[in-house]
Amino acid sequence: MAADSTAVPPNIRQEVAQLRTELAVHNQRYYVLDEPLISDTQYDQLFRRLVDLETAYPALRDPASPTQKVGAPPLAAFTQVRHTVPMLSLANVVSREEMQEFHQRLQRALDTTDGIEYVAEPKIDGVAVELVYENGILTVGSTRGDGVTGEDVTANLKTVRSIPLTLLSQPAQPRPRRLEVRGEVFLPKAAFRRLNDTRAQTGAPLFANPRNATAGSLKQLDSSITAGRPLDFFCYGVGQIEGSPFASYWELRQAFTGWGLKPVPLGRVCPTVEEVFALCDALETRRDRLAYDIDGVVIKVNSFALQAQLGQISRAPRWATAYKFPALQATTAVLNIVPQVGRIGTLTPVAELAPVHIGGVTVTSASLHNMDEIKRKDIRIGDTVIVERAGDVIPYVVKTIPEKRTGEERAFHMPTQCPACGARVEREEGEAAYRCTGLACPAQLKESLKFFAARGFMDIDGLGEKIIDQLVDKNLVQDPSDLYHLTAEQLATLDRLGEKSAHNLVTALERSKTTTLPRFLAALGIRHVGEATARQLAAHFGGLERIMQAEEEALQDVPDIGPEVARSVAAFFGQERNRAVIRKLLDAGVHFPQIEARPAGRLRGQTFVLTGSLASLTRPEAKQRLEALGAKVTASVSKKTDYVVAGIDPGAKRDKAEKLGVPILSEQELLEKLQS
Repeated sequence: MAADSTAVPPNIRQEVAQLRTELAVHNQRYYVLDEPLISDTQYDQLFRRLVDLETAYPALRDPASPTQKVGAPPLAAFTQVRHTVPMLSLANVVSREEMQEFHQRLQRALDTTDGIEYVAEPKIDGVAVELVYENGILTVGSTRGDGVTGEDVTANLKTVRSIPLTLLSQPAQPRPRRLEVRGEVFLPKAAFRRLNDTRAQTGAPLFANPRNATAGSLKQLDSSITAGRPLDFFCYGVGQIEGSPFASYWELRQAFTGWGLKPVPLGRVCPTVEEVFALCDALETRRDRLAYDIDGVVIKVNSFALQAQLGQISRAPRWATAYKFPALQATTAVLNIVPQVGRIGTLTPVAELAPVHIGGVTVTSASLHNMDEIKRKDIRIGDTVIVERAGDVIPYVVKTIPEKRTGEERAFHMPTQCPACGARVEREEGEAAYRCTGLACPAQLKESLKFFAARGFMDIDGLGEKIIDQLVDKNLVQDPSDLYHLTAEQLATLDRLGEKSAHNLVTALERSKTTTLPRFLAALGIRHVGEATARQLAAHFGGLERIMQAEEEALQDVPDIGPEVARSVAAFFGQERNRAVIRKLLDAGVHFPQIEARPAGRLRGQTFVLTGSLASLTRPEAKQRLEALGAKVTASVSKKTDYVVAGIDPGAKRDKAEKLGVPILSEQELLEKLQS
C-alpha cells in the first residue's frame, strides 16, 4: 500500500526539507559559483530520492521544490503583470568621445570635478525579465514588455536551471522580505548550435540567433517545451527590495551570489572613466570567445545614493548607459554553394563567400543548413547576402538582397552522388536532410571521430581536426577503436605533431578510456541521442549490454523517448558493424561503472494517456507519479493504450478510447491505482 498522504512521518518531512536545502546549495555551487561539491551522479541520486518521497507523500508537494522545474500544464494565454518599479531602457554610447561626454554630464549634474565610481559589466544579448521573490520564494516571473507591463511567464522561467525557486539565506546576508530581481535570460552559443542542428535535421525552421531562440522559448504556452531548452540567467539589478539595504550596486552583486542568483560575470568596479574604457576594450577583444552573446558593456554609477540624486529622464536612467559594440553583420557575395558530409552522412550545403571582415575575423563561408532553408530564404549562387556571426562559431546567412540581383544568379541543387565517396544520396520522405548511403565514406568517418573525441564525450585532448584528417587519409584509423592502438611513433610521423605532442596525445587517449556510460553512449553518435537521452538510457537500463539488447518497445519505456528515437537506437545496435566497434572499444580498455537501474515498478509495461484537467494533482504530477511506478505516459490513444485517464473536459481522446475499447479511468480510479 502507498503511504497515507495526510500522515507524513516527521522523519520523512525532515528528510525532504534537508534534501531541498541540499539541492538548493548544490544548484548554487554548480550554476552560480561553478564550484560543484558533488558529482552529477550523486546529485541525480539526491534528486531522485526527493522525487520518490514527494511522489509517495503528495501532501509534501511544494511549488518551490527543486523537482518542480519540469514544466506546468499548457496555458491558454499569458496574463499581464504590472511592474512595481518600471523596467527602464538604457541610453547608448558608441564611442569613447560619447562615453566621455556621458561622464562629464554626470559630473555637472553632481556638481563635482572628482572621479565617479562606476561598475561596468557585459551587456548580455538576451531577453530581459523580472523575478519576484516573496520571503525567498519565487512567486512571479515576467517579461519586460513595455517597461511598465509585461507578460507572466512564471511557469517557463521556473524551468531555467540557474533560476532558484527558493533563495538561500546567509547569516551575514539574510534574504529580503521582497526582492524584484531584474536580469537577462539567454541561450548559450553551444546550446543554440545544438538546437538549430536538431531543428535542421527535422526540417523545422531555424532560429536566426540565440536571442530569437530565447524569446521563442519564453513565449511557449507549454512550458515543457521551454524545459527542454538549456536557457540560462544572469541578474543585473533590482526593482523593489525590502529588508536588505545596500549602499552600492557592487554590494548588491555580492549579495546575489549568496542568495543563489548569478550576477552578470566579468563585472568590475571602475574608479575612473579610463578603467571603464580598458574593460570595454578587453571585453570587445574577448567577445567571440565568451560562451554567450554580448553586444556591449553596461556602465552604471555604483553608489545608490548618487543614482537617486541623478534620477532619470523619460524612460532611461541618467546614471547608466550602454557602450554598444559594432554589429557582427556584413554584406558579401555567395561565390558558390558546396555540400559537406557530416558524421551520419548528412549533406549540409555551405556557402562559399567573398571574404568579408566581421568583428575582427575574415569570414569566407557560412552554413546554409539544408535545402528547405535555402528555399525559404531563396539563396542563390551569385546572390548578395547579409552574413552574421553572432551566436555561432560558423557564420550564417541572415537574408538575401534581391534588389542587387543581375539575372545571372543560379539555383543550387543537391547532388545525387556523395562528393566524398560517390555513393548514392537519398532523402527520406518527411525529412529535410539528404544523406550519403556509403558505408565506407571517409567524410563520415572524419566527422564521427571529431564527435567521438570532443569535450563532453570521450574528451581526447589534442585530437583535433587536422590530425584526424591525416589519420583517416593515411588509413591509420578506420573506426574509433583504432585510436586506442595508435603509438607515439605513428603519431610523430604526422604533420605538425612532434615527438612530445605525440606522447601527450597517447597519454590523453589512455586517460579517455576511463569514462561514464552516458558519455560513452553519447560519443557513439547515435542519431537523436544527445547527452540528455544518453543519461536517460543509462539510468533506465543500468548497463550497456541491456541497452544493446533492448527492442524498440522496451526503449519506449524510457522517459522522454518516443518511437523515432527508439527506432534509431534499436537500428544502431542492430547493426553488427556497430556492435563489433563497441566490442573493440571495450577490448581496448574503454570502461565505465555500471549504474543502478531504476526499479521496474508495479505498473511497468502499462501505457496511460492523460486527458482533461485533474482536480487533486496536475497532469505533470500525475505523469511523474505514473512513471515512477514504471508506467509509460503517451500523448495519443491507440490500441496499445492500456488506460485513458479522463479528467474535466477530456475532449476527443476520451471519444477515441471509447471507439477503440480502451478502459477509461476517472481521477479517483487513477488515485486508487497510484496508491494501491
